[in-house]
Amino acid sequence: MKDELLQIPGIGKRLSEALHNIGVYKMADLNGKNPLHLYELMCEFEGTRVDPCVLYTFRCAIYFVETEEPDPQLLKWWNWKNRTFEREAE
Repeated sequence: MKDELLQIPGIGKRLSEALHNIGVYKMADLNGKNPLHLYELMCEFEGTRVDPCVLYTFRCAIYFVETEEPDPQLLKWWNWKNRTFEREAE
């Protein structure tokens, strides 16, 4: 079975496997998620603080999944360094 997470910009085999480890198996699983919470779960699973670029990639991935016509510039993970989702404050 093909891993649909690999269709998300910025998500490669390694991050897809990391998402599987924290309970995300398909794009729909990202809908409504808090990217900061996913990042914290990944850090906990890995037993160490993961590179913050992963947080930016999670923000990008959630934006991609939740946005019908995404801005091409926001499909580049590095453009999420200084952007957040309101739900990250929850």
